[in-house]
Amino acid sequence: MAFATPTYHTYIPLPSGSGAKRPHHEALISLVPIHIVTNASQLPNEFLHPSPERHLVIGFDCEGVDLCRYGTLCIMQLAFPDAVYLVDAIQGGKGLISACKPALESSYITKVIHDCKRDSEALYFQFGIKLHNVVDTQIAYYLIEEQQGHKRSTDNNISFVGLLADRRFCGISYLEKKEVRTRLREDPKFWMYRPLSEQMVRTAADDVRFLPYIYHNMMEKLHERSLWKLAVRGALYCRCFCVGHTKYEDWPSIPSIPDSLIVEGNGPEEEILSVLNVPPGKMGYIIGRKGSSILSIKDSCNAEIVIGGAKGPLDKVFIIGPVKQVRKAEAILRGRC
Repeated sequence: MAFATPTYHTYIPLPSGSGAKRPHHEALISLVPIHIVTNASQLPNEFLHPSPERHLVIGFDCEGVDLCRYGTLCIMQLAFPDAVYLVDAIQGGKGLISACKPALESSYITKVIHDCKRDSEALYFQFGIKLHNVVDTQIAYYLIEEQQGHKRSTDNNISFVGLLADRRFCGISYLEKKEVRTRLREDPKFWMYRPLSEQMVRTAADDVRFLPYIYHNMMEKLHERSLWKLAVRGALYCRCFCVGHTKYEDWPSIPSIPDSLIVEGNGPEEEILSVLNVPPGKMGYIIGRKGSSILSIKDSCNAEIVIGGAKGPLDKVFIIGPVKQVRKAEAILRGRC
């Protein structure tokens, strides 16, 4: 395999072994290379050719210009225990991303990502890739909070920066992210420029290098029921904005309820994704002034309600959660239309 000589290196925190556990802020770290990938031959063979004999857990993220079905995917980041790979979609082209399709759709490779919806949408509409087997750390965070009896705020999602700062999972400050966000507001085409600047390389690597470590810390805290919900909601969130003429018929099936959780009178309810079409001119009634209407609907239903917003789809509302709660949300939303 012809790896490009890495110009950059970064540190990856290592999950605790079987010995005495260290506090998260004292985690063991490993210095690893950052590979800028423009040809599929630069990627690990076990990634390009997924196998049931070797299950992998990798950090995963995408960067782009207006990342959605209509935007441009520029970089796909992969964090392995021994290296970070920045897959350059601009220089490598569609062929390079297509070479990653088996891995991104594989059940044998767990992709750890924070908020998968727009990344999945971009991969599906731009490259025909159905992102599968993800662990979404945003979802996992709220399942852990739910286990601990904390009510989720309906008007706020945990940011990646906020997750990193939480000492239960990582406990670091990511100040550089604020600087890059400022750059992106000033120049939305930031991720399209080549060659990649040091700031671009560092930022792209920082968005994935902590994810496998966070994953292992979260897995230690999640109960069996929460682990099933995590798998189901990850699958539903991946297809959330990918609605098309097939209505998800060609997507992998949603994980079924494990037999061990089917206890008489106390089994979990099936979770689904519902796509509600909103008549022209009615979205404003659903959202309300400063989001007041949609927030009140979220407060009354134990379901996640997502609106495409400026990136679209503009005429649809996506509802994710237990069947009864989704149906309740549907009824309320139709009443507002």
